[in-house]
Amino acid sequence: MSGGAFEFLKALIVEDNPQMRALLRALLNAIGITTVYEAIDGDQAFDILRDRQPDLILTDLSMKPSNGIEFALQVRNSKTSPNPYAPILMVTGHTEKHRVEAARDAGVTEVLAKPVTAQSLFSRIAEIVEHPRPFVSCPDYFGPDRRRHRSKDYAGPFRRREDFENDLDIR
Repeated sequence: MSGGAFEFLKALIVEDNPQMRALLRALLNAIGITTVYEAIDGDQAFDILRDRQPDLILTDLSMKPSNGIEFALQVRNSKTSPNPYAPILMVTGHTEKHRVEAARDAGVTEVLAKPVTAQSLFSRIAEIVEHPRPFVSCPDYFGPDRRRHRSKDYAGPFRRREDFENDLDIR
């Protein structure tokens, strides 16, 4: 696996478990990212985000005192956020649908399920770098566009088959 395309990136790991921080650092190094900053909580991470300006953030979901969702919301929505557009990769063992949706709704760019491999990390970062999604700002959300695919033939507000079926009152 070649990480040459990523050697220019600076990453921030936000993780309260030292073994997981070490693993993520080793995996980032393996894919070519050698400038890696570490924080044990959201407050320390916010300072690093301001002072070091990393290109992407890897954060755990389950941390204390504030969790990864709260940290993502702070990065996206705080008036003092140094970079509300920073890509956020949520690394978690909690992959239940409601948790993934909560991460998405907090403005997380990608979710990566544990156990993490160099290949899975590489593919998620490649997705962020090669296919950045535009940001959306509305009263109850700020973050990457949650829609992954856009149809060239799209001509109206309905996008899902269920919308058409409900519109036609098919039962």
